[in-house]
Amino acid sequence: MFKKVLVANRGEIALRVIRACKELGLRTVAVHSTVDAEALHVRLADQSVCIGPPEPKLSYLNIPAIIAAAEISGADALHPGYGFLSENAEFAEVCRRCGITFIGPSPEAMRAWGDKVSARSNAAAFGLPMLPGSGVLDGADHARREAERVGFPVILKASGGGGGRGMKIVRALGDIENAFYAAQSEAMAGFRNPDVYLERFIEHPRHVEFQVVADQHGNAVCLGERDCSLQRRHQKVLEEAPSPSITPALRDRLAELVTVAVRETGYTSLGTLEFLLDEGGEAYFMEMNTRVQVEHPVTEMVTGLDLVAEQILIAGGARLRVQAHRVAPRGHSIECRINAEDPVTFAPSPGRVTEYLPPGGLGVRVDSGIYAGWTVPPHYDSLLAKVIVHATDRAGAIARMRRALDEFVIEGIKTNIPLHRRILDHPKFQRGEVSTRFIEGMQR
Repeated sequence: MFKKVLVANRGEIALRVIRACKELGLRTVAVHSTVDAEALHVRLADQSVCIGPPEPKLSYLNIPAIIAAAEISGADALHPGYGFLSENAEFAEVCRRCGITFIGPSPEAMRAWGDKVSARSNAAAFGLPMLPGSGVLDGADHARREAERVGFPVILKASGGGGGRGMKIVRALGDIENAFYAAQSEAMAGFRNPDVYLERFIEHPRHVEFQVVADQHGNAVCLGERDCSLQRRHQKVLEEAPSPSITPALRDRLAELVTVAVRETGYTSLGTLEFLLDEGGEAYFMEMNTRVQVEHPVTEMVTGLDLVAEQILIAGGARLRVQAHRVAPRGHSIECRINAEDPVTFAPSPGRVTEYLPPGGLGVRVDSGIYAGWTVPPHYDSLLAKVIVHATDRAGAIARMRRALDEFVIEGIKTNIPLHRRILDHPKFQRGEVSTRFIEGMQR
């Protein structure tokens, strides 16, 4: 087992990893940009190293600077968190060559499952249900032929990334060429990979993902699903577990399929296989995320497992502490992402936090890296905190989240807390009748 972990990230996920490491008796190293020198993860780590100026490409995306920080500090393992370099196979490869344990899947597994076209091939080989789609498109003419074969509407997607970048919905043959070049350009700019593919587009889908964890000894466990349908511009806003839209039969079938696929491909660490549900309740594999997810706490709340600790222990060669084929959820959990943004226009709202009072009480958890007096920089993602609640059932979880948000005080900047209140009060959300376009409909 390694002894010192460098956390190659910032904000609440860096703090989350540091806390897990401390509970496992591991020393920690925080890296930070110049603007993050007073960040909470820097204060709570055992050591810290400045790796560059505020711009991500010069600091948190700067592989030589991060590797140098690990060598200078004597870190023998590295946790990438989520975002930044967390799904960069080249980065994981560099860590391996430098004798640093990368806390995550191997570079080979990351390439096999992280690339969306390759992931579709893997998923299909193990019987996961698939939307009609294509492989990598080699030009606009190829895109046109594949779109005609699949049938409109279609969606073009970047093979090497996500988060909405490189995604273009096409409803008519005459629009395919411009959409193809636009998607390819965005994919190259966002992920340094111009490859795009297409698949049939579902107008009002639900987004459901299954959490798996696998060790280096051939053990794999499915920890149930999360519903991530509440999104804005392909960015998740609110998540819950279990999903109110999954039938027991579908849950059992997909849990079995994802467990076998992960185990038989030799994947290790945490992984999340994402599915779209159409209006008739049929599920289709979409992609796999080869990292810890932002929304992992809702799974932790309904299973009682520390997923980050499991991820660290697995990287050190330990066996899974859970040996069941799958873990049944206990109760219901909801997570609200609290962002520094205007709740109406969604414009970013960086600035100084003048007052900060997080909610508490039974069944309430807050993952955050902010404090009163800290200045939210404009250079990074706007996520400030995650409020996670747990109750015996969904109605209880909604009531508890309402109460928690009413207690939450963040002054000096704008946040999207009012948006979350509107979502929780909406009759359709309370009935579980939502799709990925639910927030878009609320704004009309």
